[in-house]
Amino acid sequence: MGVPMERRKRRAFTDEFKAETVRLVLEGGKTVAEVARDLDLTESAVRVWVRQAKVDRGQGKLGELTTAEREELQRLRREVKALRLEREILKKAAAFFAKENG
Repeated sequence: MGVPMERRKRRAFTDEFKAETVRLVLEGGKTVAEVARDLDLTESAVRVWVRQAKVDRGQGKLGELTTAEREELQRLRREVKALRLEREILKKAAAFFAKENG
């Protein structure tokens, strides 16, 4: 059997770095594999960045969300969660006061 592969530590990249990486693929005439190798990135990460950049430019498949739409969806989901929690608290408070005054 081969040597077990060591997991690569998760790294964070700035939006500017991602944009420049995507530019190398889309405008620089390099392949995803070349850019990934040159910048010591995984091919899958570069592919995800390139696909999302295409969606943001209006070149995605029908139904794919732009980065702005994804951010809005996350914000709305957080808001719905908070509102549901608030509603449950208000229901319990209303039930408590109804019982106290009843």
